Amino acid sequence: MTTLETLEETLRTVYDPELGVNVLDLGLIYDLKQDEAGVVHIQMTLTTQGCPLHDTIVGGVRNAVSRLPGVTDVNVDLVWSPAWTPDKMKPEAKQQLGF
Repeated sequence: MTTLETLEETLRTVYDPELGVNVLDLGLIYDLKQDEAGVVHIQMTLTTQGCPLHDTIVGGVRNAVSRLPGVTDVNVDLVWSPAWTPDKMKPEAKQQLGF
């Protein structure tokens, strides 16, 4: 079983290429958990519904997490509600982007 801290650290290595900020600090990850079978369930969104980098970002999340020890599968559920807004960003991301 992978710890929540390890999952979060790993998600900090996946960046939104347009903004140059990781998906966790951007506030794109809404829910993150691992079940007893080792499957990691991630509920996330993107900054916009028509994001041209949809596959790149979601694929990056899936690939990074799938390499962790104890992870047997990664289920990424892309949602649009609630919609992402800049207030979902962590203070580090806001500072990096000049908010």
